[in-house]
Amino acid sequence: MNNPSRITLLRRAAAGAACVLATAGLFAAIEGAQPSDHAIALKRDDSSVNRGKIESASFAAVVKRVAPSIVKVTVQISPRHAAIGPGEQGGMLPGLIDPSLRQFFGNRLQVAPEEPESGLGSGVIISTDGYIVTNNHVVDGAKTVTVTLSDGRELQARVVGRDPQTDVAVIKVQAKDLPAITFAPSHNVEVGDRVLAIGNPFGIGETVTTGIVSATGRRAGLGLKYEDFIQTDAAINPGNSGGALVDVEGRLVGINTAILSHSGGFQGVGLAVPSDLVGNVADNLVAHGKVVRGYIGIGIQDLTPGLADSFGIKARSGALVSDVQPGSPAAKAGLRSGDVITAVGSQPVDSAGRLSVSVAETPPGTRVVLDVLRDGKTESIPVTTVVKGAGDSAGNEDLSAEADDKGVLNGVGVSDVDANARRELNLPDRLSGAVITHVDPDSASARAGLREGDVILELNRQPVTSAKAAVDLCEGAAGRRTLLKLWSHGSTVYVVVDETGGPSEGGP
Repeated sequence: MNNPSRITLLRRAAAGAACVLATAGLFAAIEGAQPSDHAIALKRDDSSVNRGKIESASFAAVVKRVAPSIVKVTVQISPRHAAIGPGEQGGMLPGLIDPSLRQFFGNRLQVAPEEPESGLGSGVIISTDGYIVTNNHVVDGAKTVTVTLSDGRELQARVVGRDPQTDVAVIKVQAKDLPAITFAPSHNVEVGDRVLAIGNPFGIGETVTTGIVSATGRRAGLGLKYEDFIQTDAAINPGNSGGALVDVEGRLVGINTAILSHSGGFQGVGLAVPSDLVGNVADNLVAHGKVVRGYIGIGIQDLTPGLADSFGIKARSGALVSDVQPGSPAAKAGLRSGDVITAVGSQPVDSAGRLSVSVAETPPGTRVVLDVLRDGKTESIPVTTVVKGAGDSAGNEDLSAEADDKGVLNGVGVSDVDANARRELNLPDRLSGAVITHVDPDSASARAGLREGDVILELNRQPVTSAKAAVDLCEGAAGRRTLLKLWSHGSTVYVVVDETGGPSEGGP
């Protein structure tokens, strides 16, 4: 059986030595928080790293300075039930503990006794009075947390706060005069910078590896709402979770979080949460126990070359606005679907992920200025962030039609958004359009990512109000490339369907 590529979170279960798989993530800001309100006086060095000629043949001096700030984190997590089949030597059959399943095994199925399960990870001391940052997945579900310092001391720790959205957590030990690490600004990190990873892989003890920054702003599809990772080829493995990624001057640039791997071991692609995010999340968790993110009420996606061509845009970077929530700050500010956001304040936006991070980092109640590309011109639009509120629900009418082989979107069937469709697909009240009821698997539409249950909202920038309207627009469309605005899986996206045989782009 082939073992598909997977994302592995870097915690190792001590009992089974099994790698814990998939999930990890980003940061935000608390409403009204000002720099003077910071809960932790983080040590910072904002100067750029020395990118001159590498003189030293050894990093020993850097490691000696940084290593005391790195700790081992041992947790006891809730016990798990597992079933042991008859005649097996400890072979585990997870999920077969339901009494109703015993009949299929002649009541010979045995349940393994409940035992506490140990987990190992790493952490980084960020304040002299005992605050330590690690990954959320290291301490999630922990009954007890023990920290082992570099001098051999073992201290009990309490979980101060966790942020699953960023996979960052803060724990606290009762101690003074601890060796806190110095933070470097991760937004200054460049591809090619040399870095060191320090942690406790496999629980064997503190280990140092070195490599370079392979990419920044990486989105890896870990299922997190916010992803903005530093990618590195410095070897990191299970147990490195929560450990430090430092520059050649020993300053923290990231917290090691996950690896992309076929085998579950390191294969050259490691991911770290940037220190800018770590510092803000940690500060908010200590000060308030939770993180509240800024919100302006837009749906966004990356601006692909196909989408840029369809919108007649020369720019090749930015975030395309796919949806504007009615009554949201974005709607009040005048943002429109089809706008391309190229900067927030003075910070350029090169992707939808970067924009999500920038807005989330902005405290609610803050006025930000967006650079927006609209109809070939750049406008500056001020928007004030708020705390995100609740969503929409459902209700409406009927009519049906089926697209034939005329025009574009061949092989796509549509019907009106009726009451049944709203209920089954959980569509918002405000939504109108044409529900896709069928997609030919060999069609260009299928290759572009259209699926049954998607709702066509616009076709070539023209609103779709019914199934018949969708068919009429298809038959009257010029050319063989179609720009669709869809409601898909709870969000709004733009998709380009290319029936000329070229690759389709922007699928949901």
